[in-house]
Amino acid sequence: MKVGYARKSTEMQLMDAQIAALERAGCEKIFVETASGAKKDRPVLTEALAYLRPNADDKLVVYKLDRVARSLPHLIEIMERLNQDNIEFQSLSEAIDTKTPGGRLLFHVMGAISAFERDLIIERTEAGLRAARAKGRVGGRPKKMTDDKISAVRELLANGTPVRDAAAAVGVSVPTLYRWLPGRAR
Repeated sequence: MKVGYARKSTEMQLMDAQIAALERAGCEKIFVETASGAKKDRPVLTEALAYLRPNADDKLVVYKLDRVARSLPHLIEIMERLNQDNIEFQSLSEAIDTKTPGGRLLFHVMGAISAFERDLIIERTEAGLRAARAKGRVGGRPKKMTDDKISAVRELLANGTPVRDAAAAVGVSVPTLYRWLPGRAR
């Protein structure tokens, strides 16, 4: 079954050309959405993807790639999901059809680009972390408990102050206090 997805960014835009093209392509069901292409949350797209049946010779058809995906990584994410479920994909304007050898090649090239992009991001992140460590910086959240606070809490607890009051006195929660004073009886 061919399932169409059409999207317009604003109420002022017309979708007649998209819908007519999807109907000419043989779409039996067409999902229509008005949403900005930049929006990650597009409920009708989610509904259309859920409507497609895995391993049932279904195909998602769009008028143009930018109607379905907001970016190349988003398009690749959608394509990977369709591929996992053995669902075909077709973009009418770009003449992409994953049922053809050329369409499958394009899909694999896009997947390779995505993997390359992920690897570059990981590589840059690791290089940045190494550079920061070399300068003496340590990542993560600042510690709530300092040596002074630990000493103050120990003194308060030794003088009989309840744990809850000792934690409040140094501005931490009771669980945080227990993490920093592990041997302390609860």
